[in-house]
Amino acid sequence: MGQVQNLRTKILAAPDKPGVYLMRDAQGEVLYVGKANSLKKRLRSYLSTDLAAKTVALLEKAVDLEFRFTANEALALFTEASLIHNLKPKYNVSLRDDKSFPWVRISQEEFPAVSITRQKDELGAQYLGPYSNAQLLKAALKIIRRNFTYRSCRHLPKKSCLYYKINLCPAPCLGKITSEEYAQRLKSIILILNGQADRLIQDLTKIMQASAKKEDFEAAARARDQIAVLAQVSGSTGGGNYLAELEDLKSRLNLKKIPQRIEGFDISNISGKQAVGAMVSFYGGSPDKNNYRRFKIKSFSGIDDYKMLKEVIFRRYARLVRENKSLPDLVLIDGGKGHLLTAARQLQELKLKIPIVSIAKERENIYSSFKDFNAGFFKDTLALNLIRRVRDEAHRFAIGYHRLLRKKTLILGERGVI
Repeated sequence: MGQVQNLRTKILAAPDKPGVYLMRDAQGEVLYVGKANSLKKRLRSYLSTDLAAKTVALLEKAVDLEFRFTANEALALFTEASLIHNLKPKYNVSLRDDKSFPWVRISQEEFPAVSITRQKDELGAQYLGPYSNAQLLKAALKIIRRNFTYRSCRHLPKKSCLYYKINLCPAPCLGKITSEEYAQRLKSIILILNGQADRLIQDLTKIMQASAKKEDFEAAARARDQIAVLAQVSGSTGGGNYLAELEDLKSRLNLKKIPQRIEGFDISNISGKQAVGAMVSFYGGSPDKNNYRRFKIKSFSGIDDYKMLKEVIFRRYARLVRENKSLPDLVLIDGGKGHLLTAARQLQELKLKIPIVSIAKERENIYSSFKDFNAGFFKDTLALNLIRRVRDEAHRFAIGYHRLLRKKTLILGERGVI
């Protein structure tokens, strides 16, 4: 009963994000891999009373869930397929064996063509997959092709086609790319389709850094954009990807150095009661929980996010100045332009020049103390992934502190102390 309740709790806590989910049994073995545009909606469908016998059997054995996030459902397709191929989960047998599912075919030629097929009928060709949805597969390949261009024609023509003109083909027919360069391009695409994008992220990050040092900014930008695509495909947030996110954030905000230390702030209150502020600290792109801080609002009571933020920012950095402690490389605020200006004024009062960025709640417009940006500029980028992660963690930490104080108030109130 406890295991059933544990799975139910994890299903109810599933985020409203696209990605892949893995169901595991008591021994930790993966029973099933699925994808969804909304993990929350998809997983809650398992709580229905009208389930197929196979699904009921799966849920009787499953005790745990694992999530892997991607930018959208189309990109989740590759993660799903590679996991099914590598893990061979018992309840994904139909996807492994059913010949009606689409495959990616790579022809055997000097400049191989990449195409989608339902028939493995070409001698010597390489086949990757199968994939569970042809429409999503086409959409995902389009995303990859923007930065990893490839040939898709059935027969190599004698002159360039439309795909070359719109920058989706490197035009081997015109000799615009060598066979060695094209082979490396295909190797990258195969790694992506096999769910090994993390390896490419690490290599491209090194290329990006080396290009930037040589002031070859065009090559650095090209590597950065390729890394962004790979991060979307893999849903990765580790290793080289953290560094890539920091590099991308530095570039997009025009910062003087990589923001290794980022401090993120959020304010939480319900009807002006138990107003609190929370600060999380990220170092090297990952949470540094030993440096998290919580703030009870002391200067006033009521509902005013700006006054609350003003107090929290001033208290935090006045103390760092007073104690002669290191300052962060970047401050992140959960809020709009008004919140950013409020925080900036407090830092100015303290004579501090720490860059500040804020992210608005609804449309995720991005603002900076140096320059304004909008969500369109940051859409589906590594920089936005990092900003969101800091913002979400600050919000989670603030809500947790708020709930703790409310619980204490209720307990003390019941004892007649308050």
